Amino acid sequence: MTGYLTTHVLDTARGCPAAGVKIELYRIDGAGRSHLRSLFTNADGRTDTQILPAAEFEPGTYELVFHAGAYLDETGPAQEPPRFLDLIPIRFGMAEASHYHVPLLLSPFGYSTYRGS
Repeated sequence: MTGYLTTHVLDTARGCPAAGVKIELYRIDGAGRSHLRSLFTNADGRTDTQILPAAEFEPGTYELVFHAGAYLDETGPAQEPPRFLDLIPIRFGMAEASHYHVPLLLSPFGYSTYRGS
């Protein structure tokens, strides 16, 4: 089996996929973090391509940064600055070559994640 990474962003307050969310992927190493790519979610709340394709998979520690504040500003009621949620970093490890799915369940005042399938 080959390893790769996907995500899915769901707006739990509105009950729909979160389209247009910018997501950045970083690899974490001893020297800090290296930016690998930036993508946006589509109408289904997913990226059009794998965030980390099999050809680039390496075990290690990674970080997804979800730009939730910009999405919430576009889709929800205006809030006084600073917005409660803005950038949501999720740092996780991938130890073996398999499918890693890291979804984000998002609302204006909270979020959750898990290892999906």
